[in-house]
Amino acid sequence: QVQLVELGGGLGQPGGSLRLSCAVSGSTFSINVMGWYRQVPGKQRELVAVIVGGGHTMYADSVEGRFTISRENSKKTAYLQMSTLKPEDTAVYYCHAKVIVAGEEGLRGMDYWGNGTLVTVSS
Repeated sequence: QVQLVELGGGLGQPGGSLRLSCAVSGSTFSINVMGWYRQVPGKQRELVAVIVGGGHTMYADSVEGRFTISRENSKKTAYLQMSTLKPEDTAVYYCHAKVIVAGEEGLRGMDYWGNGTLVTVSS
């Protein structure tokens, strides 16, 4: 059973930094895409950053230049380094992964989500 285990988050100060990590546990054939999304009450979940297997990255305009997504393939882990935090970064952050798994019927693509970790930016 594939699961995403998120660590990090908590309280950060405006202008400060926090780091999130997301580890993929369980048997996988490959991990194609890993990303971070965030959601605040009453709003839709929005993309924050994604990284593909080749290392290419994409960011939301609101975090470009402040957040950095990276991945460590040997550990099946992605990281989100958040810097120059703003109060509007307060949200529940969710890790997402597009994974190829091997089953009785062969290889198939699956989407997995973490349970979310709360990031609060406040002085």
